[in-house]
Parts: sequence; C-alpha cells; structure tokens
Amino acid sequence: MPEPFSTKLGFVLKAFSMSRGRLAADMGVDKSVVGRWVTGAVLPSQHNLMLLTAQFARRAPKFTSLSWERSLAELAELIGADPSAVPAKRPISASQGLPLAILDQIRATTRLRGAAYEGFFRSTRPYVLQPGRFLHDHGMIRLDGTGLLSLRMGTGGTVVEGWMLPVHNQLFCIAADVTSGALLFGIFNGVATPRAELIDGLTLGSALDGGRTPTASAMIFERVGSLSGDAAEDDARFEALAAGNPLAPEGAISDHLREHLTGDFGPVQRALGGELLLQMPLSRSLSRGAVFEGDRRDPP
Repeated sequence: MPEPFSTKLGFVLKAFSMSRGRLAADMGVDKSVVGRWVTGAVLPSQHNLMLLTAQFARRAPKFTSLSWERSLAELAELIGADPSAVPAKRPISASQGLPLAILDQIRATTRLRGAAYEGFFRSTRPYVLQPGRFLHDHGMIRLDGTGLLSLRMGTGGTVVEGWMLPVHNQLFCIAADVTSGALLFGIFNGVATPRAELIDGLTLGSALDGGRTPTASAMIFERVGSLSGDAAEDDARFEALAAGNPLAPEGAISDHLREHLTGDFGPVQRALGGELLLQMPLSRSLSRGAVFEGDRRDPP
C-alpha cells in the first residue's frame, strides 16, 4: 500500500528540520491545522496544498505538486534526504482491522466532531476495591493517522490505549489495558458544543479482584488541558499526568457528584419509581450542561 499523505508530510518536515509551527507561520495558518494534516485527521484543501508545496519548493526546487504521489524512498531522493531515514512501513493498525460495518461512518463523524473531544481529561469513577472512595485517571484524546480519536489513559502505573468512536452523538470506547491485556468498554454522552468540557457515561471492565469480576460503573471525564499540536510534547504531558496519585482525597468529591456516580438502582428502587438498571440518561447527564454547584473542581 502507498504511504498516506500524512506520513509523507511528516517525513518531509523532519528531513527539512522544519517544525509544524514554523510551517504554519510561513503559510499563514493555525498550528493546529498543520497538526491535523500530519496526524492524518484531514487532508489540505487544493489551495493549501499549493501553498504547502510552494514552501517545500523553496528548499528543493524540483519539488512539485506531483511529488506527493511519490513513495517515501522517491521523496527522499528528490529532496536529498538520507535514504536510511525513510521509516519502515508500519503494519496495518488495529483500528484499520476493527470489524465494524460502520467504520466509514465513524470516520466521517470524527472529521466533523472529533476536534471537540481532543485534549487532556481527568476522569472520576468509583473505586471498586474501596467502596466509598473514588479514583482519578488521566487521559489524552487526539486524532490519529487512521482518522479516529485515539485514547490513552493512565493511573497508578497502568496504561490503557484504544479509541473513542462517535456515533449518534455518543462516544463508544473500545480500549485495552496494555499491562494486563484486559479489554475495557464504555458509552458516553456526547456534547453539542464546539468543545467538550465534561462528559459522562458508563464503563464496563474487569475488577482487579481474584475472579476478575465483570463490573459496570459510572464515570465522568473533565477537561484539564488542550493539546499543543506537538505529539512528543503532548505524550510527555500525558506521562506526567498519569504518574499522579489516582486516589481522590477524602472529601474531594461533592455529595451530588458522589450520588451521580453511585446512584441506587435495582428492583427496590424500581418499585420506588427509580431505575431497574444502571443507566446514564440525558435528563441528568453532565455532558449536556447539567452541572451542579460544587461539582466542578480544579484538578490537583
């Protein structure tokens, strides 16, 4: 398979020792725009492709718009780069192999709404092994080279990697604990705003007890920062956030948020007019702006 445009752009930038910020400034576009080209989230318009080509033609006079059709090895020869610097072709990613009949629809939705969910987030969820206590994970969501929203979460030395897949204004999470190999799943309520500040939903995974008990719980994600556009810088920030103490201090969770994450349900509650099953309906979803005084706290 030929290398995608994003891979070629990243290679040429590296060969010319040119940062995304420098290219963005020279072209008169926002740095985040170049970032999306490099990650493969979007392709440049015909106008921007002409401007992009002109920038590289200043450094390699033989570089034209047709040069983007060349292989990486041919590009290296054209611009005088060291052939050994050409990266080896990566195997097909897991996301490309996901057997989802609606993957094209997910990618299309991601192109339209994915930017709203990019950033750094702190989650809050009940601590199964210590009832009454809560855990904070830290996560990073960003568009990757496959056109999907990649997810990385970390807490207490554990790292989870996967995807957030937008469908019908919900986010479906498929991820794996890279330490234990356990799979994790989630469904979160999406937002209608240009930028997600807080989303909530339900997760399903294995508890860390002897029987690896299948366990469902409520969880919220609260934004704690934006991406810089530099992948290495963002990776370093994620690592720093994930290294923090995951256990929420006593009293740090408001009473209403505590109730939101651990509300009663079951036959008894159903008889009293409550819910039979664990749910996160839109009527009380924090994703849609139902934020209560005292629930939003600055992250540690």
